[in-house]
Amino acid sequence: MKKYINKLKGFFLLVLVLGANSCGDSYLEEVDRYSIDSESYFNSETDYYNALVGAYDLLQSTYLNVVLGEIASDNTLCGGESATDVVAWQQIDDMIHTPVNAELKKLWEWMYAGVNRANFILEFQDKTDFEGKEIILGEAHFLRAYYYFELVKWFGDVPLKETRFVLGDETSVPRSPAADVYALIEADLKYAVNNLNYIAPQVGRATKGSAQALLGKAYLYQNKFTEATTVLDQLITEGPYDLVSDYDTIFETDGENNIESVFEVQYSDAEGAGFECLQCSEGNVAVGFNGIRNYTGPTFDSGFSFNVPTQEVVDEFEAGDLRKDVAILDIEAWATANNATYGEGNEHTGYFNRKYIARKGDLNTGDQNLTNPNNYRAIRFADVLLMAAEAYNRGEISDSKAQGYLNRVRERAFGTANDVTSTGATLTDAIAHERRVELVGEGHRFFDLVRTGRGAEIDGFTAGKNEVFPIPIEEIQFSNGNWVQNDNY
Repeated sequence: MKKYINKLKGFFLLVLVLGANSCGDSYLEEVDRYSIDSESYFNSETDYYNALVGAYDLLQSTYLNVVLGEIASDNTLCGGESATDVVAWQQIDDMIHTPVNAELKKLWEWMYAGVNRANFILEFQDKTDFEGKEIILGEAHFLRAYYYFELVKWFGDVPLKETRFVLGDETSVPRSPAADVYALIEADLKYAVNNLNYIAPQVGRATKGSAQALLGKAYLYQNKFTEATTVLDQLITEGPYDLVSDYDTIFETDGENNIESVFEVQYSDAEGAGFECLQCSEGNVAVGFNGIRNYTGPTFDSGFSFNVPTQEVVDEFEAGDLRKDVAILDIEAWATANNATYGEGNEHTGYFNRKYIARKGDLNTGDQNLTNPNNYRAIRFADVLLMAAEAYNRGEISDSKAQGYLNRVRERAFGTANDVTSTGATLTDAIAHERRVELVGEGHRFFDLVRTGRGAEIDGFTAGKNEVFPIPIEEIQFSNGNWVQNDNY
């Protein structure tokens, strides 16, 4: 699967109509070489497969979604070299971001590029028949839902189309209400559930379980608790997933695509890239940004000291929680014990996101900060169990069922039974706590706070504004009045 995305990257310029920036002259030179009349394409299984590769490719740019999902929350501070290092991230950390924010613009563009590539396949889904086409179409529906889910959770109401976006749509296609976006996400994921299997044709591709998990999450984000319990229960009881016994193995190279992985974004070191085109990298760029500044010593490689965990999130771990030392690297203690040295960057807290920092020997043949092959574990089975627990509890359906799913996660975390027996609002808080410590560093915290009405726990958060992010100013300007900016931006 690592090669699956890489091999046709340049080919999919024909697919990309809206969204991604060019990557210099070499990128533009590919246009003529791969100039194909799209309406004469999709004549074979290979054509559909190759287009699917292009749709998967934009998942690699979601490193940005993960980093910003942590920085925007109360889990981490932006960090970096100085207070002006990646100013757009610093602004999001301080909740002073505006529609003029280069990183939000990238996120918008890259997610719509993903939507457009999936739409390209689905627009021509009936052109050519072949055995197994339903699998490719199921994955295309999943990917479109994945990209739209990212857009709606970041920006709220967004432009919605089921065919390719083309130049001029910005002045005629309105921003659709979030409820309409979620309706398409649900429909896409139901299609994927009905047409995919639990075992993918290639490791790393979306499965029935991936679609069920994302559908359950989409329901949870809308407070559709009964619907969420139904689909998540099906996944838990029928799917091939389980918690790995040792939490420490999940984020290492050998732990990729394991039994706990419901959906994983695949990265590799197959292609180098520069900072002028981070979305061109096949590696997980977040790993370098999270890394220890000016580090020398064993086990880890150096990085840029962004996205540094706060003391507050470190203190959230209970005594005896085995996850703490896996998720959080206490650099002072580590350096003392291992004769290592490091530099202190901006907003240095003494902690690093150990899940996603570069390891020595990561099979990385390029720059460890740009081509790191560490996969992003986008949906883990532990997340599924905690989503189900939350739905059962907040939906007032069954606190005993919620306890069972919650305590299954806690038993792994403590190495022995450590049950929560509370009910009602106290159980709600316990589940929220568990999501925070189980998933810290994985990009979910900001959205967990917002969707449960707890955004005010974030320093600088303004209710009625910061639940969503501003539409990039360029998009508002290009729409010629068709799109109105989010409130209070």
